[in-house]
Amino acid sequence: MLAVLEHDQVLSMTASAAASGVRPGMRRGGVLALAPQALLCERDPAREQGARDDIALTLLQYTPEVAHAEEDSLLLDVSASLSAFGGRLALCRRIRESIQALGFTPHVSMAPTAQGAWLLARELAGDSRHAPALARQRRSLRLASMQRRLDALPFTILPAARPYQEWLAGIGCQTLADLRKLPRAGLQRRSDKHILETLDRAYGSAPEMFEWVQPPQTFSAWLELPDRIEHAEAVLFAARRLILQMIGWLVAQQLAVSRFMLSLEHERGRQAIAPTPLEISLAEPAWHEEHLLRLLKERLGRLQLDAPVIALRLQASQVAAMLPPTASLFPEPGGTPGAYARLLELLSARLGSENVLKPAALADHRPEIANAWQAAADNDRSQAPEETLRRIQPQRPFWLLQQPLALTWRKNRPFYGSPLRLLSGPERIECGWWDGAAAVRDYFVAEGEDAACYWIYRERDDDDVRWFLHGLFA
Repeated sequence: MLAVLEHDQVLSMTASAAASGVRPGMRRGGVLALAPQALLCERDPAREQGARDDIALTLLQYTPEVAHAEEDSLLLDVSASLSAFGGRLALCRRIRESIQALGFTPHVSMAPTAQGAWLLARELAGDSRHAPALARQRRSLRLASMQRRLDALPFTILPAARPYQEWLAGIGCQTLADLRKLPRAGLQRRSDKHILETLDRAYGSAPEMFEWVQPPQTFSAWLELPDRIEHAEAVLFAARRLILQMIGWLVAQQLAVSRFMLSLEHERGRQAIAPTPLEISLAEPAWHEEHLLRLLKERLGRLQLDAPVIALRLQASQVAAMLPPTASLFPEPGGTPGAYARLLELLSARLGSENVLKPAALADHRPEIANAWQAAADNDRSQAPEETLRRIQPQRPFWLLQQPLALTWRKNRPFYGSPLRLLSGPERIECGWWDGAAAVRDYFVAEGEDAACYWIYRERDDDDVRWFLHGLFA
């Protein structure tokens, strides 16, 4: 079990304030007398709760079992996640980095019991002013070693024991070990029953029950920026916080995102400016932080802001089931299909989706319509199935002219450099009356004197017969 304290209520001060003599519980006038330059911040319980929810949503990418605990902390059951993330050290490092990316400093502890991990993390938070940043964690993987560490902790670390601090100290209690040596019946009769319950859960002699965090059905996150941002590239640092929350939501729901929207909000009120939408479409659904941030970075690099940004909103507008990557027994030299899709997404984000196209055959008999193009990163599956295309396109060249070329008539044959001999046909097309672009044609495969093959058609008209060149065979 992993315990994370992301915000400390008791020591909510900086190291410089503590060095100036500021202590918890002091009044505002006393603090300003000791440190006139101190910046006093009012607490906002609603924003603190929102921050805890954001962190919990982010940590769902490491385990689906995340629970809120007392004193602004989180509990994570990571017993099934250790092998997936490279062991306890790697997992603790990734959790710490994710929370730091959200703008918070975590105190991480790992122990066989959730309450034990919480007590170790709570003790660590009390000594955080004297501990290096990289050493702010406690790990006890065995029950016996955890119990020895808990025995040495001061009993005041228990929230339920603090109201009885003076009485317990008066009878000689200093540590949790001393508290456990007291007669249980007398301790329960003279104090809060939660003291014994907490000790039993921490030392592994009582079961632990949790109410796990449930992710929302849809994802939409909002972030107010601390200052105005006037350059689009600077938005990426703040947008990463929202991306991490979306990744936690995706992993918890076993989903991958194929399209998401980042809205850059500007001025409000009388001089309100409409938000700037930034839509990211992926060729294949994904949920990895590096890939999503890279696409967002490319799009922000091409964006020109019309007004400063004061807030961000991220929405997952299109998701799909999370599918594991398929590996081939003999990998292709050019890379995997997933790598090719990521390349298309990166090029589309850098050059613009309108400049990176791929063929998209449509179910239409008219060649100029059937041979269409669409954005390479678009994962739309509305084009015609392959069997339908084979049925409506029996023998057609790959190279079509952008505009059909009118042919002359010589020696009772259509002429293009030489008289053309008809090899096969006709393929009769008579459609398009519903959209005002009717096509009444007979297509033939023709051969010139140089053995080159052409795709020509005869436009059927009651008044006149005209021939056109529409394509060339390789």
